[in-house]
Amino acid sequence: MSAPAPAPVLLGVSLKMYFGHHQTLNWARRIAALADRHPAVTSGAARLFVLPAFPALVPAAGILTPYGVAVGAQDLATEDTGPYTGEVGGPALKEIGCRYAEVGHAERRRLYGEGDTVVAAKTAAALRNGLTPVLCVGERDHADPADAAARTVAEAQRLLHGLDGAVVLAYEPQWAIGAPEPASAGHIGAVCAALRAWLATEPQHAGSTVIYGGSAGPGLLTRLAGAAEGLFLGRFAHDPANVAAILDEIRTPAPTAVA
Repeated sequence: MSAPAPAPVLLGVSLKMYFGHHQTLNWARRIAALADRHPAVTSGAARLFVLPAFPALVPAAGILTPYGVAVGAQDLATEDTGPYTGEVGGPALKEIGCRYAEVGHAERRRLYGEGDTVVAAKTAAALRNGLTPVLCVGERDHADPADAAARTVAEAQRLLHGLDGAVVLAYEPQWAIGAPEPASAGHIGAVCAALRAWLATEPQHAGSTVIYGGSAGPGLLTRLAGAAEGLFLGRFAHDPANVAAILDEIRTPAPTAVA
């Protein structure tokens, strides 16, 4: 009896506010072309999602989704509809083809004062509207792996309390975001293993995925050796060649022999 195929590696990219509109769409065209030809994607060994700025969501989805690249938003409102000037609700995001919504990023917390109550409400909004939350968790200051794991699991427990549905837990130690180097492979492995072990005890979150972000780039997947189920990429992904290099690290299934 053959062993089950490994779960696909999940690679996400948040473009934040680095690109202009036409630059975003040109980048999306290059990623679509990459997805169309790279064996890691065409074989199903890797799944890609992209989080562009709000104005680019509809045209970017038109470019990317035909090639199996999912699109999501970098944020969403806590409420679905109503007098909330400047906000974008989950129903509208779902309607235009989003599959993901990022919540809880350290920048939202630091720059806009979003605490646990707001992050939990946004996570709930994503789930009730059929969007997979990309829920960012991670310690603020450098800590030893065991302490970081305990703090990060406790954070995930607080934010997901009372909620049902699959999520993407993006482990992003805040001290590693924008740093010259990511956290060490041992540190990442310890925290991701703790998050996966906790999720295994929570059947209401079956199908969830744990990925790593925070200065992630080419070579990290190889060093992690399966410790994380994917990567959440930032500036390194601005050059599609770096995305290709990361996809090159993913083992594709051997071709099935024809009898």
